[in-house]
Amino acid sequence: MTPDDTTLARLVDGMADAVIVADADGTIVYWNPAAERVFGWPEAEAVGQSLDLIIPERQRRAHWDGYATVMATGHTRYGADLLRVPALHADGQRRSIAFTVTLLNNPDGTVSGIAAVVRDETQRWADERALRAQLAELRAAVDRPPGDE
Repeated sequence: MTPDDTTLARLVDGMADAVIVADADGTIVYWNPAAERVFGWPEAEAVGQSLDLIIPERQRRAHWDGYATVMATGHTRYGADLLRVPALHADGQRRSIAFTVTLLNNPDGTVSGIAAVVRDETQRWADERALRAQLAELRAAVDRPPGDE
């Protein structure tokens, strides 16, 4: 069975992960309900905006350099890789996100944009950071000579 467009639209709209589609210039053209939850921007405010809406200032230059290369070449080295990067929420707070990307192609093979499936991993990242700190403390305690407490 091949799903029709309506079924696919309901699937993407109902996903727990954010789905964001941007055109070749990096303008957001699709923003599912989960993207609103993850990033805090309502669809009406996000669609039509640059991806800068969710990219921290420090990462923008690297992002746009890579984005331009991908749009020009039609190749991304991240097609099957899970990327983990910081992102911005509408409230100004940073989030940790993990995402995959898919290039969208025109019939002639040129790239028309990119789609990303994004998951908020802020809590997982904080939990791992706390565990790493605890592990470092335990290692330091084990490595301390007796009587050096």
